[in-house]
Amino acid sequence: MTTAPLLPLEHFFDNPERAGARLSPDGQTISFLAPRDGVLNIWVRPRAGGTECPITNDRDRGVSSYFWSRDGRYILFVQDTGGDEDYHVYAVDPDFPDRARDLTPFCGVRAGIIAAPRATPRQILVSLNRRDPTVFDVYAVNLASGRLVMVAQNPGSVVSWHADREGIVRAARGQTPSGDFEILVRTTAEDPFRRLAEYANEDSGYIFGFTPDRGALWVGSARDADLLRLVELDLATGTERVIDADDLADLSGPIVSDRTGALLASVYVRDRLVVHAVDERFRADWEALGRLHAGDPGISGQDADETTWIVGFDDDRDPGATYLFDRGTHAAELLYRSRPWLDPETLARMAPVAIPARDGLVLPSYLTLPVGSSGTNLPLVLFVHGGPWARDAWGYDPSVQFLANRGYAVLQVNYRGSTGFGKHFMHAAEHEFAGKMHDDLIDGVNWAIAHGIADPARVGIYGGSYGGYAALVGVTFTPDVFAAAVSYVGPSSLVTLTRSFPAYWRPMLASTWFRYVGDPENPDDLADMERRSPLGRVDRIRTPLLVIQGANDPRVTQRESDQIVAALRERGVPVEYICKEDEGHGFARPENRMEAFAAIERFFAVHLGGRATPD
Repeated sequence: MTTAPLLPLEHFFDNPERAGARLSPDGQTISFLAPRDGVLNIWVRPRAGGTECPITNDRDRGVSSYFWSRDGRYILFVQDTGGDEDYHVYAVDPDFPDRARDLTPFCGVRAGIIAAPRATPRQILVSLNRRDPTVFDVYAVNLASGRLVMVAQNPGSVVSWHADREGIVRAARGQTPSGDFEILVRTTAEDPFRRLAEYANEDSGYIFGFTPDRGALWVGSARDADLLRLVELDLATGTERVIDADDLADLSGPIVSDRTGALLASVYVRDRLVVHAVDERFRADWEALGRLHAGDPGISGQDADETTWIVGFDDDRDPGATYLFDRGTHAAELLYRSRPWLDPETLARMAPVAIPARDGLVLPSYLTLPVGSSGTNLPLVLFVHGGPWARDAWGYDPSVQFLANRGYAVLQVNYRGSTGFGKHFMHAAEHEFAGKMHDDLIDGVNWAIAHGIADPARVGIYGGSYGGYAALVGVTFTPDVFAAAVSYVGPSSLVTLTRSFPAYWRPMLASTWFRYVGDPENPDDLADMERRSPLGRVDRIRTPLLVIQGANDPRVTQRESDQIVAALRERGVPVEYICKEDEGHGFARPENRMEAFAAIERFFAVHLGGRATPD
């Protein structure tokens, strides 16, 4: 087999040529994201073909997502400043480009879009922590005038709001003082909320929306089961009726007709995407998509009549192939490939593997081997996902493909605490930071070594957020395992991290951080958190370390990276540190991404022996 050519960094980490296509409600206009002077902006063109025109002119971090208003008059998107995550909601009229209006112009306030109901095409519902920085109230926003009216006030416990098909906020999910969840409902906008049901923390009770008759809620529930199922929660009685479930994976969510509110399918992620269709027309359409492309399909846009879909495929070697799909004829038109410069033959296949943990838990994982390699005695990078309440999944990942192209085997382990594998797997992570969660990662490395895949002298660890913390744990708790480590926006102290969380995280901490990690205001928890913090073991670091940080990061503040870098430099231990003043929790600007990955490329080449771009 032939080794793949050394691909430029830009091919992986520069902006895509096209991405995020949507369809206007009348089906006549296609919108998409594309670079404008090097920055991602929103563009439009007639569906029938013609001139492509940019309608936004962001000059900083770019637009990452957007959608059409119900009447097709506006395109709506959110944007923050420098990665601070204080998002504002903007509206732009495609007929008047470059005139985006800030609909939530409040300094230091975070906005989110709750719903854009069909019944109220000229207004949307947004959440704002304007009244109280710790909680979010709901406002109706007139898209033409920008007028805001509060329609639901947070009592202090609500973590998510839900509107029915008429645009009335009639349901909410709250957190109890013990960290469990309650579902609150009301009949009309004037009624007070009442408690309908309570769910133990591990049983979820996540609200997906209302049934078509508005008499029940679609809810994700693990009551009396290990895996999350789709249930119908009756609004009058609070009783559950199981609608759908999978034997191997948690429910990811339902697919519901936007036109009728009817359930079409439910979605699960095993090793790859699995869809249980309940609507026969949808089933036929989905099967047709399976014949169109080998990747996992996702419906990213449609017209108001739901006759035409825009479908993007997630594929390990062909990122972002996007089609216009006619549901009547099953005819499909390729709109674009997001990164047409990437030849799938030069990219590596991602293979699911099951790795046994030392205590018998099975860890669903993914292994990617360099194109043309023998698959034996390779330098290996353990790439740890963030969260930790997230998961690795099959599909295109620029970091994975970049590392494989440089000659590394890449191992991604869904350690305990990862989502999607049942509540037993999830809650096996409670108070196991730097404990069994890290053991799972080491068990993955040992598996790769035992199978002859990895050279034990050339193993690196790299990750962002929790993955960055895992990298720091790796070089402090198991310093003999790794020959190099990269921490990208990774916490160094669980104590200072928790105390620096944004104010609007506080209502959610009992069900997440305090339950899984600890409350630093509790003396017993404080001592345990200090024991599990890499900063307290900095004297054990002898592994070469690269630290990458965004100065505006509100989740993992700059202090987390500064303090471990300072501690190492005080000991005279060399450490490479990149901190960008215009970035937050992850680098959005392509030039910063490429600088960071150029540093990672050089760093791993020196310490693990992979390939690198010539200077």
